[in-house]
Amino acid sequence: MTADPAGSEPDPTESDVSESDATKSDATKSDLPESDAPESDATEPDVAEPDALVEPAGEILFAESGGSWWVVLIGPILVGAVLAMEIAGPGQVHWPVLAIFFVLLLGFSLVQVSAARRHVSVELTETTLRQGTVTTPLADIRTIFPPNHGHAPEDWESASALGELHGVPRRRTGIGVELTSGTLAQAWARDVERLRSELTQAHEAVRLGLPPRGTSATGSDPGDQESTE
Repeated sequence: MTADPAGSEPDPTESDVSESDATKSDATKSDLPESDAPESDATEPDVAEPDALVEPAGEILFAESGGSWWVVLIGPILVGAVLAMEIAGPGQVHWPVLAIFFVLLLGFSLVQVSAARRHVSVELTETTLRQGTVTTPLADIRTIFPPNHGHAPEDWESASALGELHGVPRRRTGIGVELTSGTLAQAWARDVERLRSELTQAHEAVRLGLPPRGTSATGSDPGDQESTE
């Protein structure tokens, strides 16, 4: 038998080869740039944040519709009365003329009432005052002026009205207010005395930080209720 030459090293085993290959593959992966590595954050779907809680406006303390739908019936009633007289009389019934008047009166009254209910309506809640289509938070009102019983006009009487209208609408009376921005304005209503009373009480409650009615029980933490029992 021939002896192995001195100093010769044994052939590497399969385990040594596999360990060296694994070490090289790990080193190759670590040398890769960060952009080539898959990012787990990019594949995850965006989680929608919860919507902000909307403060409740509270109960409706005062409301005026601005216009009544019964006004729409005035035109048809008048046309019906004329039609009845023509039918009962000896003359001819003017159907085309009466039909035209019926459509004109009905359309005009519908437009008028719809505009009044949109732009001249009033709604006061425990936290907001809506005049027409514009809603003013009561927290934005700094002062509510008393009625002017003197002969000299007050500064707020020449101020613009709250809402989209420039002045106080017809058959309505203004209430002088000063906003937190320093601007003078007029709240208005047909029943101005009742609006003044409800507005003053609601404004005082908002100024004191009192929550709307019914929100203290629903907004409390159940843990707080358990601790008090």
